[in-house]
Amino acid sequence: MRGTRHALMLALACLSGPALAEVRLPAIISNHMVLLRAAKVPVWGWAAPGEQVTVQIGGQSRTATAASDGAWRVDLDLAKAAATPTTLSVRGAGDAITVDDVLVGEVWLASGQSNMQKPLGQQKGQKPTFDNEAEAAAAEHPDIRLFKVAHKGASQPLQDVPGEWVRCSPASIEQTKFSAAAYYFGRRLNAELHAPVGLIDSTVGGTRIELWTPASATDAKLDPDPARAKILGQPSSLYNGMINGLAPFALRGVIWYQGESNIMDTDDGPAYTSKMEALVGSWRQRWQSAFPFYYVQVAPHLYSVVRGKRVFHGAESEPLMWEGQAQALRIPGSGMVVTTDLVDDLRDIHPRDKKSVGLRLANLALAKTYGVVGIEPDGPAYRAMKVEGDKAILSFDHADGLAARDGKPLDWFEVAGSDGVYHPAQATIAGKQIIVSSPEVPAPCSVRFAWNEAAQPNLVNGAGLPAIPFRSGHPIPAGAPSR
Repeated sequence: MRGTRHALMLALACLSGPALAEVRLPAIISNHMVLLRAAKVPVWGWAAPGEQVTVQIGGQSRTATAASDGAWRVDLDLAKAAATPTTLSVRGAGDAITVDDVLVGEVWLASGQSNMQKPLGQQKGQKPTFDNEAEAAAAEHPDIRLFKVAHKGASQPLQDVPGEWVRCSPASIEQTKFSAAAYYFGRRLNAELHAPVGLIDSTVGGTRIELWTPASATDAKLDPDPARAKILGQPSSLYNGMINGLAPFALRGVIWYQGESNIMDTDDGPAYTSKMEALVGSWRQRWQSAFPFYYVQVAPHLYSVVRGKRVFHGAESEPLMWEGQAQALRIPGSGMVVTTDLVDDLRDIHPRDKKSVGLRLANLALAKTYGVVGIEPDGPAYRAMKVEGDKAILSFDHADGLAARDGKPLDWFEVAGSDGVYHPAQATIAGKQIIVSSPEVPAPCSVRFAWNEAAQPNLVNGAGLPAIPFRSGHPIPAGAPSR
């Protein structure tokens, strides 16, 4: 239920003239929700054109007049709201809605395809996440609230999305099949910040980024081939049905895990950077907010072996996607989690360790959005190369404490000369640099690292985070804090 509705002004029922429309709220504004602790928090809905609507929470009251289409909105100041559960009331001319058990804290939207969708427990056709039974049994967190958006595509942007808020509990985490990565993310924020956390799960497996991008921001067109359209899906349909209607619900930020379908269906890793820029820019425009956007680089998987006929570049298709995702770090306020060390089965496109994914996303948010000190959220990121004789010397950002996580020689480095033919290379650590060489390449011109879909390299920094796969001609953008 979205709230408790009370009949008011009973005498109106006996009056002649047009009937008053009921005040309505979107599904995202409902019992058990978490509102963002911020100075500008929208509450909106619908009523009769010209009807006055008053919203109250705590000792605060705001009034708006419904426009000709019935839409109204007020902005609350919740920067100093109490931490205890409260109620929000919305009163029109003839009725009112009371939204109960409202908390004020942090709110994040989780979106993407099946690896973000993957729940703690059973999902048809997938293995469960590690320790899923124990983790689900311990998921009693009344200050964490979950909103699972129902799967819904639409040809035009919807103004509301189906779903409801629930308290996080062993029962609700199972019943909603809530995202495991998002749950671990929210649990870490809740514990570290000592604040309520609201998590919105809007995910659909097997979906390309174009489906999540509004038509105004993508040049993808409707595919006239029905068979191909069935495989690829129509652009913008999930944005229309599962994202647009969430706005302008105030968010602290977004976490995103997607890209596998863009490898398998269209092999467009090189184009993925611009597609991410279009998605992030359009979502920020819809919310009128430059919120942080933290995302997961897709995990190693044997695409060319398991799904060979759908991949055009073979074992390099995924590295090209990795590069496209890494270059998206040029988006202001972005951050990326690397997963090359988190795969238990290269033939399984759904790695089971979603706890590490969620915690790494949380560390990005804690360090870059909340300013928590003492957290290194990024792995080594290639910055530059210089050549001295037969050696290529590589410099990295986030390179304190470079090491091999297994204590073995560094692996997955290759070097090429002017002929462009790559050879396996020896790589050694020298402070914050890596020195690369091969007896087959007396005059190095380029280096690449982890340039294979099966790569699970061992280079990490002192925080134990893996290095980002790269080619030496493509330095990885440094990014910028989101605060």
